[in-house]
Parts: sequence; C-alpha cells; structure tokens
Amino acid sequence: MSNPPTIPPLIPENAPFSEEQRAWLNGFFAGLLAPETLAVQEGQVPVLDANDGEAPWHDPAMPLEERMKLAEGKPLRRRMMAAMAQQDCGQCGYDCESYADAIINHKEGRLNLCVPGEKPTFRMVKLLAEEMNAEQPVAEALAVPLPAVTESSEPLPPGTYGRAAPATISFSSRRRLNKEDSEKATYHIEFDLTDSGLSYSVGDSLGVFPQNDPHLVDAVIKTIGAEPKVLIGGRTLRDILINDLSLGSPPDRFFEFISFMTGGERRQKAKLLSIGEDPDGDAATLDVLAALEKFPRLRPDPEAFIEALDPLQPRLYSISSSPKVNPKHLSLTVDHVRYVIGDRIRRGVASSWLGEALSPHTKLKAYIQKAHNFALPESNDVPIIMVGPGTGVAPFRAFLQERRAMKAGGGAWLFFGHQRRAADFFYEEEFSGMLKDGSLSKLSLAWSRDGDTKTYVQDKMRMESEDLYDWIARGAHFYVCGDAKRMAGDVERALAEIIAKHGDYTEISAKAFIVSMKKAGRYQTDVY
Repeated sequence: MSNPPTIPPLIPENAPFSEEQRAWLNGFFAGLLAPETLAVQEGQVPVLDANDGEAPWHDPAMPLEERMKLAEGKPLRRRMMAAMAQQDCGQCGYDCESYADAIINHKEGRLNLCVPGEKPTFRMVKLLAEEMNAEQPVAEALAVPLPAVTESSEPLPPGTYGRAAPATISFSSRRRLNKEDSEKATYHIEFDLTDSGLSYSVGDSLGVFPQNDPHLVDAVIKTIGAEPKVLIGGRTLRDILINDLSLGSPPDRFFEFISFMTGGERRQKAKLLSIGEDPDGDAATLDVLAALEKFPRLRPDPEAFIEALDPLQPRLYSISSSPKVNPKHLSLTVDHVRYVIGDRIRRGVASSWLGEALSPHTKLKAYIQKAHNFALPESNDVPIIMVGPGTGVAPFRAFLQERRAMKAGGGAWLFFGHQRRAADFFYEEEFSGMLKDGSLSKLSLAWSRDGDTKTYVQDKMRMESEDLYDWIARGAHFYVCGDAKRMAGDVERALAEIIAKHGDYTEISAKAFIVSMKKAGRYQTDVY
C-alpha cells in the first residue's frame, strides 16, 4: 500500500492567527479542498462563511445541557435549534431550522413536535418561547391540535403527499433478518407503492402512521373505568386510543390533569412530575398505563382524559431499497423494540405494529420524508465510506443497490457491526454478492459479542486507519447512520484520530478537517 497522501498547510505562518487558530484553519481548508489542494498566496487568508449551520451546539450526540451552554448568547432561533439538536429528522413536519422559524414568527403554536428530543427538548423550547412577546399565551399555544390527516378521493400528483396528506400504500411482507438464537428481532419489511403516487430517492425516509397495541389500549380503558364503546365526537374511545393518541411517555399536562383529580401527597407528586421533577425516581419508566397505576382509582371523564394526552405521531424509518431496482417497491429494516419494566413487557409502538400486527395486503397511510443533506455524491466516480451498525445499515443497502444499478466505479466501503456474526449478519448473502461483482469494494465487520473483546465499528475504523485515511484524502464521502447518543460521536472521534495520525494534523486541525468535510457535503449523517 502506498503512503497515504498528506495535504500541506494552507495558512502561512505569518498570517495574523495564533498557532491554535492556524491549526484549525489548516485542517478546515484541507478537508474542504481535498483531494485538490489549492495554493494560497502568502498573506491571503480566505474568509469563512458566517453561516453557523455546522456549529457544534447543533450536535445531536451532545447532551442538551451542553448544547444550550454553547448556544448562550446566540439568537433565539439558534438556541431553539440547539434544543432540537438539528437532527432534521422531519418527524415534526419541518426541518429544525424551519420549525424554529415558524415558532419565532408565530406561525406554529405547537411546541412539542420534536419527537427525538422528547420531554427535555419540549420543556426547553417552551422556556425559549416564553422569551417571545407572543400575542397568544404559551399555555394556549400548547393546546393547538395537530392538523387533521386528510386524503384526496383522487390521486394527487407525485410529490404532493406529505405528513398532513399521506398516501395509501400496501404492506407486502416481512422476514426476520436475525437467526433464531439472536437476542434481537429485526425485520426486513416490504411495501407495494403501486397506484400510491409516491416516489422516493435513496437517502429518503418513509413516514408511517402506526396504531397502538389493542391489548394496551384495553388495559388503559379498564384502569380508568371507562366503556370502550363510549362515543366521543362520533367515534369510540377505543378507536381513538388505538389510532390517534400516544400511550407512551405522558406529557406534562397529563400529570397536571391528574393533580386536579387527587389530593394530599399524591397531588404533590403529580405536580412535581408535571414540571419535570422525579419524586420517586421512576419518571423515566412511566408510560400512560404505568402513570395511571401509580395514581390508582382515578375515574376521569373519557373526553377530558384524551384531551390530556399527546397525539400519536408518525414514525420515520430510513428506506433500505433503491427505486432503480423497482420503483414500485420500498423496503425498511426495523428493530422490534421490546423490553421489560416491572412485570410488564413494553413494546415499541411502530416496530410492534410493523413487526407483528400487519398482514399482507393491509393498506396503511404513509409519506416520503425527503432527505436533508443525506445523499450519494453526484458523480459515480467518487468513493464512499458508510458506517452503519445494526439497522443503521438500512440506507447503505439502498446506496449500494443504487450504485450497482448505475455501475458506479468510485468504490464503496461498508462498516457494519452487531452482536454476533452467526446470528446478526443482516443481508449477508446480498453483500457477499456485491463484493463479488465489485459494487462493494470493502466490507469491514465488527461483532460485540463474539470473543472476549467487544469490537465496534469505530474499533474497525482504527484497525484499518491507514487505508481509511487514504480513501478520505482521495476525496471519499463519509456517511454515518444509527444511534446519535453514542455511536455517531464515537465514530466521529475515531475519524478525527485517524486524520490526525495519518495526515500529520494536530487534534484541533483534525477536528476542523471534519467540520469542513461536513460543510462541503463530504460528511453526512442520518442519526436518531
């Protein structure tokens, strides 16, 4: 293997910067310009774009408290984006910037739409909204209902369907990707888009409108002592709870609602829970049923009860197929979420619905969420590096199918990891075929439960660091998909170490190199 190329410093030593600033700028421009190194005349220092879109306080892997500290002194809309972490997942119906703008401009009164951020983000956005001199009080804004889900009797032109006007697609099939002895249950799920009006590109996500588990709904109704068939607005209570309302983590107003129905110590606990306190150390484990069991013998009016709950939000999943293989076919790669708290099995709403409840040919409402800055390079000659452990491999299967169909020659390298090779190697035969025909150049595997040493994708990156840096220096685009809280940050740190080691950069300039890659669209993430 030839020595990996290094990029010479671009900021002259007599430029008016400290050594630390010069190191950062050298790394930034090296990452921005690689693989082409542009000469900078002595005394000429390029001016950085004032756009703060790559600011570190937008990092979804960073704890909320740290993001807000770094965002101190920024404009209100930027602090809102820091609270949202700028994941741009689209589940709110916006991207983070347009959602913040809509709130600031009083065009959006719902402050609790940031699904990944959950309660902490909602509370922070609420605090920030209180800084505004809004004509409508925040308390009233919280009560603004979600827009009704509508459908047209006539098919709409492709591209006009969305979160508020979903299309109808058909569930085709599911198959388990893990072997029987795996600790996980992950499914490859296929849909038929025929006559749906939907079209998509690789990198996009599918939004689906799930239903709650009917057994959980029945348990909730029994606990509040209501009749399942009681009518509210012409629909039964059971139907509304199955299709419209979240039975996961209760909103603050739910505990406020409970506080009005009880007294004494129980009332004080409910009030504390309504402001984010955790009097018994169990707040993180409470779903709606567990909250009702915590305050037993409540008999709320059914209509008042449902008004205290949040709407059931659509769920987004990265698409794991390419339309170039079959434009009327779409697939997802979905982990079935299940865990035990106390004596009850908790189930992920959408993953259980997709993984267990749907039967072939069932119609469901769905929409395409277009990708924000997560797409293949325009040129098929540009190499790509993809890091996607677990279900994070989903969009990269789509990328590889696309590049194979386009006969791309730029090279593709996939890092995939899971628990055990024998049980959890998703799409093994398919990826092996791609290795044979050259559409996949390299496949690096990491297994955390095989052997005495846990190996993760970032560890494999370090093991193959010289080759990895060679790809980066030649202009490869780098992609990460998966867990935002740990994996994404670990991968970025590993890449910075590799750039520093093989590119002869300081730690500061290596980090700046990555910042510039992001700004140039060479480092893209789909994290959640």
